[in-house]
Amino acid sequence: MVDLVPAAVEAFYANEIGLGHALLLAKLPADQQKQALSACFKEVYNGESKPARILLPVRNLQFWIESNVLLVLKDAPFDKRDAQLVATAGSCAECPKRTGHNKLLFGDDLGKLGDRCTDPDCYNAKIAAHVAKTVAAKPELVQISTAYGGQKEGSPVLPRNKYTAIRDDKPKSKDEAQRPEFKVCKYATEAIITEGNEVGTVHKVCANSACPIHHPKKASNANASDARFKAEQAKRHREEAIANATGLRVLVAISEAVPVRLMKRDLLFVAERMVNLLDENRAAILARQHGIKKTKENESIAKLFAAFLRRSDESTLGRAVVEAVILLMASRGNASQALRDAATAYKVDTEAIAAKVKQEFAEKEKAKTAKKAAPKPPAKAQPKTVKKAAA
Repeated sequence: MVDLVPAAVEAFYANEIGLGHALLLAKLPADQQKQALSACFKEVYNGESKPARILLPVRNLQFWIESNVLLVLKDAPFDKRDAQLVATAGSCAECPKRTGHNKLLFGDDLGKLGDRCTDPDCYNAKIAAHVAKTVAAKPELVQISTAYGGQKEGSPVLPRNKYTAIRDDKPKSKDEAQRPEFKVCKYATEAIITEGNEVGTVHKVCANSACPIHHPKKASNANASDARFKAEQAKRHREEAIANATGLRVLVAISEAVPVRLMKRDLLFVAERMVNLLDENRAAILARQHGIKKTKENESIAKLFAAFLRRSDESTLGRAVVEAVILLMASRGNASQALRDAATAYKVDTEAIAAKVKQEFAEKEKAKTAKKAAPKPPAKAQPKTVKKAAA
């Protein structure tokens, strides 16, 4: 793992990359070094037949590695010492691909995040095996998704709108303690996340639509008349809508700041494979960012977007790559943090975007309120019919 691949060796001795780049590359497995070597450069077109290749700073390569290769092991839901979870991979504790296995190489990288895995494929395989093992041992576990969007017909996985996650932390105020997510009901049960964020982790949820605590809209008409509850629900929905709109707006701003870095064939190669790593919902989000929508029910959004990528220029492909990386980071950890990290790298003012989105929502609500309060025009009087006297 400490050896550079031949292409990296040649680039180093040709002074195409620096010592800092070489040291970072040497920490990675051979197959990942090839991808990371490409991330060391960007290509600039100056009207010539061939683009000029410019070496990027070491910090750019470090950011690329942290976004695409290194995965925090302390956040993994599986037992890192279980050598039989994926027999061919063995135990994480003894794995040479773990950063803590070679502190001479990764000593400066451990920090607060601790040990990290440098093999994303192996990491994902262990998560999948952990989910399968857990479900087999506890078939009564409810399977849930934290991703947005509906599920395929016949899927055993419950979408977000079919359950309420019960929080483990204590409420910070009396008002917060009244919220459904801080209450435990008689229908509460354990559930495992099999799609979306935090796959493999087990949480307590209520998935019973008859529960008057966690599904009040369907439980009784009495709760529907509770104005305070409705106001709290509306406030939370508004905050979620603002957060989602802000996140999408920040993603657009970041993608617009992405320069052309690779040749078109390289960008297309990376973009297609990055998109394939996304779940169906996030692939649909990325497609919508570029105006791609299904016109027929039986169409595949993945195939439509793949065709769009093959028609795209270098600039659009570069943006698609960065957007896919951000969405993939968000699916594996803290979505807000993933956006903040990307916004910092591309110097996007997230506070200004958030303020603009809030202002737009406020103006829409003001217009909606004014429309409701406007007086209705008086009904036109019907002309009276005069009966003629009989002759």
